[in-house]
Amino acid sequence: MHYSQTVVVVRAPFLVDRYGNTTTVRDWTNATRTTVRRVSVQPDTSSEDTGDRPVVVSGWRLVTRHGRDIDLAPGDRVVALGRLLDVDGDVARWTVSGRHHHTEARLKEVSG
Repeated sequence: MHYSQTVVVVRAPFLVDRYGNTTTVRDWTNATRTTVRRVSVQPDTSSEDTGDRPVVVSGWRLVTRHGRDIDLAPGDRVVALGRLLDVDGDVARWTVSGRHHHTEARLKEVSG
């Protein structure tokens, strides 16, 4: 696997309501952007739904090289391959003999 791709991790803070409570809604207009180099982003499973509105969910998998971790969490977005992708679920941090081996994350793009 060649780790020659560069991605941008997009992280948005949570909005605060008029009473000062943190909500579960992200403020994407104030998101931070962090460039991450030398990763691999490859196609993963995809699905289609042809109900009332055709929808395609394209899956992608981000993998870091050996010994490399990145600051990525559920709720973040990743710009890769000219696409804006959502982190889908937990980020997997693999360990071997008690040491970090690599990081993997499933990403998804919903169109339609």
